[in-house]
Amino acid sequence: MGARDFDPVVVGRRECQAWAAYYRHEWATFLAGAVGMVRAGFGLPWPRTLLGAWYVLRANQVWAPYPDNDPDAARAFMTKFYGQVRTVGDVDLDPVEAARREVEWWRVHRLHQRDAALSESDLSDALVSLYGYVYAVDEARVREAADQRVLAMRYSDEWVEAGCDLADQRLAHERLALVASYTALRKAVERL
Repeated sequence: MGARDFDPVVVGRRECQAWAAYYRHEWATFLAGAVGMVRAGFGLPWPRTLLGAWYVLRANQVWAPYPDNDPDAARAFMTKFYGQVRTVGDVDLDPVEAARREVEWWRVHRLHQRDAALSESDLSDALVSLYGYVYAVDEARVREAADQRVLAMRYSDEWVEAGCDLADQRLAHERLALVASYTALRKAVERL
């Protein structure tokens, strides 16, 4: 298994777990979700999976404080993460550029989430930019995946606004949208 033949159900579920943990500041649970995402999403060997998940955790921890987050540190950790991803062989990317695009969608989401200065369309565009770059595919091919992930973010934002209750059905809707996003992404990036 590699970066282009991931299981969308596993990746979507793990990302939902990580997002919920992020907003609840449950960092051990976040790390477990990140391990699952990295392993299932990129097929890294276990030592690289654990190291990559650690970088994802640290990037999210330095990004989390609002408004006093540290985007430069988040990009530095994500550069290390994408350095691990590059080793799988079926993606050819510059870790610095991939990290820049990753943290850019985080920035756009935060602006959209906090003061609506940017739209869901802006958020989708930022994700399309990331996906197109990481997988070296035409951006039009990954639009559906980006749009579904934005839908998942909408459910997540509503869930956060409602108090982050793990029994809230919005979390289940978020999970389904993430699985749909990764299903569309896999179709867009798998080699024919």
